Amino acid sequence: MLNNRKTLILIFIVFGVLVRWACAQPPTPTPYSSSRYLDPVSGITPDEAVALALEYNGELIALRKEVDTAKSLVKQAGLRPNPTLSVGGAKQLGGADNNQSTEVMLPIEIGGRRAARITVARRELEIREFAVANQERLLAADVRIKFGEALAAVRKLEVIEKTLSATRQGYDLVAARVVDGKSAPLEQNMLLVEVNRLKSIRETSEGKVETAMFELRNMIGMKPEEPLRLRGNFEDLIATLPPLNKQTSDALSQRPDLEGVRATERLATARIEQAQSEGRVDLAVKGGYQRMNSSFPLTGFDDHGLLRPIQDVFHFLTFGFEVTLPVRNRNQGAVEAATFDRQSVQNRIAFGELTIRREVAAATARYNAAARSLSIMKGGVRDQANSNLQVIWQTYELGSRSLIEYLAEERRFLDIESELVEAELETYTANVEVMRAVNSPELKKK
Repeated sequence: MLNNRKTLILIFIVFGVLVRWACAQPPTPTPYSSSRYLDPVSGITPDEAVALALEYNGELIALRKEVDTAKSLVKQAGLRPNPTLSVGGAKQLGGADNNQSTEVMLPIEIGGRRAARITVARRELEIREFAVANQERLLAADVRIKFGEALAAVRKLEVIEKTLSATRQGYDLVAARVVDGKSAPLEQNMLLVEVNRLKSIRETSEGKVETAMFELRNMIGMKPEEPLRLRGNFEDLIATLPPLNKQTSDALSQRPDLEGVRATERLATARIEQAQSEGRVDLAVKGGYQRMNSSFPLTGFDDHGLLRPIQDVFHFLTFGFEVTLPVRNRNQGAVEAATFDRQSVQNRIAFGELTIRREVAAATARYNAAARSLSIMKGGVRDQANSNLQVIWQTYELGSRSLIEYLAEERRFLDIESELVEAELETYTANVEVMRAVNSPELKKK
């Protein structure tokens, strides 16, 4: 009888050790299905995922084509106007008189017209380049956040599978005790219900992992059937932050969306100068040749004393210039419109700077709160919950607690593990939001 009691106690101790190992040990390579989504050697990191997205994202490719278009327009703006060739003639009806003329006119573009046109084209190019940079900033943050969501989903799947494995082992031990008549069949049925419940949760959790992985594939330009595994953990991915004033100054000087608005102000200024230049005096020079065949219905004596019709061919070299006089239209309306545009953009710049200050401060506050919450979860919640689970198991072994109480505590611990993953994801996401607000490609790692 004493030996049987010792055997029973040994079985319970082994079960408790297995449960504690399954719930409390850090992630290691396991045969669980969650390992299909993680690869510590050849899996992709967030930075690699961002690099793929920046290369293959369709929206970015389209925006880069627009930049190429703007570069071509800068080239076009620098070209000088073509000369104009005019060829004409006249023929006397019923007579022999006729003349032909050829004239070339070359616009000079005085008053800074060409320089103003080039400046406008360059400012438009700047705006498109900043639009690409801003889209890259937003896409990089979105990819990192989606990477974190997929990683969190895999982590939750790991927790569920480890808990399910430990519960299955406990079920096998209790089932053996029921066969030996040492436990009531009700306890076996209770554990069977728990096993099936965890299996159901596991299926739902894996579905969420698959969905997150498909969404990540789409963002980085991969086909749904292409293999994809992740590499990294939240502890290594969360970066330290510089002081708030440093982040704010960096954001105000680096954010491409704000730089794009500033470029728009420069474009408005360039358009004012272009409108003013088009309202100034303009000049075009002309030169040509004219041949005139003219005669009179009379006859006369030539140098040799012979009677001939009065007729001769005359050759003329023509030259001149055309001046556009801005007397009525000095482009006043276009200058006014461009001036109002610049004033509007200046207001947008002031509002944009205020918005960026708010975004950086809010993202930093969110990160600090999330980091504190994660620290509490790791040290003051998860560890204590794990200790509570072990104590309840030991008291269950001694007969002071029921299996129902242990299962309730196990479910509570599973919820805490899930909340811990959520806290890690929130801290990581807040960290990425700071990077998005500051426009920092990467921050100094811990």
